[in-house]
Amino acid sequence: MDYGDYEGVMGLEVHAHLLTESKIFCGCSTKFGAEPNSHTCPTCMGLPGALPVLNKKVVEFAIKLGLALHCSINPRSIFARKNYYYPDLPKGYQISQYEEPICGNGWLDIVMDGKTKRIRILRIHMEEDAGKLVHERTIDTSSYSMVDYNRSSTPLLEIVSEPDLRTPEEATAYLKALRDILMYLEICDGNMEEGSFRCDANVSVRKKGDETFGTRAELKNLNSFRYIERSLDYEIDRQIALIKKGGSVVQETRLFNAEQGVTYSMRGKEEAHDYRYFPEPDLLPVTVDEAWVDEVGKTLPELPMEKMERFMKDYGLPRYDVEILASDRELAAYFEAVLKLFPEAKTVSNFIMTEFLRELKDGNISPKDSPVTPARLAELLTLIKDGTISNKIGKEIFPEIYRTGASPREYVKKKGLLQISDEGAIEGIIDAVIARSPREVADFRAGKEKLIGFFVGQVMRETKGKANPALLNELLLKKLKG
Repeated sequence: MDYGDYEGVMGLEVHAHLLTESKIFCGCSTKFGAEPNSHTCPTCMGLPGALPVLNKKVVEFAIKLGLALHCSINPRSIFARKNYYYPDLPKGYQISQYEEPICGNGWLDIVMDGKTKRIRILRIHMEEDAGKLVHERTIDTSSYSMVDYNRSSTPLLEIVSEPDLRTPEEATAYLKALRDILMYLEICDGNMEEGSFRCDANVSVRKKGDETFGTRAELKNLNSFRYIERSLDYEIDRQIALIKKGGSVVQETRLFNAEQGVTYSMRGKEEAHDYRYFPEPDLLPVTVDEAWVDEVGKTLPELPMEKMERFMKDYGLPRYDVEILASDRELAAYFEAVLKLFPEAKTVSNFIMTEFLRELKDGNISPKDSPVTPARLAELLTLIKDGTISNKIGKEIFPEIYRTGASPREYVKKKGLLQISDEGAIEGIIDAVIARSPREVADFRAGKEKLIGFFVGQVMRETKGKANPALLNELLLKKLKG
């Protein structure tokens, strides 16, 4: 997006729910969607005398993400109390990290218009989530709110970027890349609808070429890529218009109204001193030695950017293809499993990105749960390649094969869909079509060679789409030009 003489300056604070079975400081379940207030205990409710105990898995996940984002892993980090009142915060404070986080000084590369841009990561820290307010409205239009503490003390990693983002498109690319990494590492499910992956954005504007930052506003609780891009674009436009009129941007927290497409003021922006941070007295400092970091490092998978580069280099695929295939770890694995059985990368890529992904989306399932195994898809592609069926027939029958999980070869035999490659049989049908189309034949021979499509269509209709396309075109041209 173009903002004329101005540019946006954005830094993002991403909150990622971790895929641990229990909460960060107690043994309560983190499972989503349970009966309200059923996953609670004295510790996550902040009752007197209850003491927190740190979940080791949370630290391991933090180290894993830190390594994936090229961060330094601090050998010593400290939890702090972030004090503020909110109805869904039972203790009256949130246990987080402030002055000494577990990870810092990393980076994440994004690709925009074919160019790589590096976004610096300021810090990654561990913290607990708050509960959730459920707002209801009665028949007489009065409203009330209820509190569900199931989410209270769910483990989070907060990933804070430097203000290196300049456009909403860059911000979206950064968030998608970060989400892909979290899901590759299998430490977050990335579900934005359930709030497992959400972000706050610090937004300011300045004249292009200026080095100093403007006054920033914070946009809270953005949990959709579409809404993130719309809200950032609106906020940048709002601030530019305000400055052009001679006004000043106020440091505040704002929310995004998706229906109206506008941001609006929620409250004045808090500073760190407003939260009265101090070290959490009930938790010891977190110590991480090199041996633990090395141990976690050995578990890192090949990450999305690395996989994309390998797919382009080893398989000769274009960037567009690899960005789709490598965005999902399961999809990338499925692609390579098919490729082992049918080693034609572009053919496999094309079919997966069109027919296969369409069926996955319609069924809302993951590649590993697909009823069409890699072996079945390879079998179908082999039938197309060796001329048993046409590409058109292959695409037409794929939804049924997907629905039933049937063997493509057996399905083709059962339905009588074998491709006609008998030269004599096709010639006979071509002769009949030519005989009843004298005007079209004359026009073709007079130079209207686009009419070849007419003849192909007629023969395909007669053969119910089963004529071998290559052989059909060869024989047609021979007959028409002869």
